[in-house]
Amino acid sequence: MNKTYIFLTDGFEETEALTTVDIIRRADIFIETVSLTNNLSVKGKNGIVVVADILFSEINIDDADTLILPGGAVLPGYENHLELEQTLINFSEKDGLIAAICAAPVYIAKIGLLKEQTAVCFPALENVLIEHNVVLGNKIVEESNLFITSKGPGTTPFFALAIVARLVGTETAEKIKKEFLLDLI
Repeated sequence: MNKTYIFLTDGFEETEALTTVDIIRRADIFIETVSLTNNLSVKGKNGIVVVADILFSEINIDDADTLILPGGAVLPGYENHLELEQTLINFSEKDGLIAAICAAPVYIAKIGLLKEQTAVCFPALENVLIEHNVVLGNKIVEESNLFITSKGPGTTPFFALAIVARLVGTETAEKIKKEFLLDLI
C-alpha cells in the first residue's frame, strides 16, 4: 500500500493542497494531511481553515513513500520547522518521492535537495532555484529522479496526476484525468 503525507502550514495554498488530496484519494492512495503547527486546524492563504488528519509529531516516515509540500505563503512556516527539513533530507536519502508545488520547490532547493535536478516553481521565484544550482525546467510539471515539481495553483491537477502516475501507473492517472475532464484541455 502506498502511503503519502501532505504537509500543511499556515498560509498554504488551499487549491494546491486540497485538489492534490482529492486526486490522490481518487486513485485509492492513502494520504494524510499533516499539520506543521501545534494544532490540527491550519489556516490557508485565503483564510480557509482545514482540519488536518494528524500532527507532524504523529507521522511515521518509515511507512511513507511520498511526501508532498503545497505552496502559498508557506516559506516561513517550512523554514521555521527544523524537524521537517531533517525529515525531507532523510527521506530523500532513502529514495523517497518528494513532490512540491508553487513556492515549496524553493524551500526544498534551499535545503539542498534539488541541486542539479530539473525543477519548476512559481515564476516569480525562479531566480531562487537558479541560485541554488537547480536546472530550471520549462514544463508546468517537471519530474527529475525522485522529485516532482510544479508551478502553481492552476497546474495542481497535472501535478497530482503526475504523482498518481508515479505511484500507481499512468492508466489510473489517465482515468482520473478523464473524470476531471482534463482530457478536454
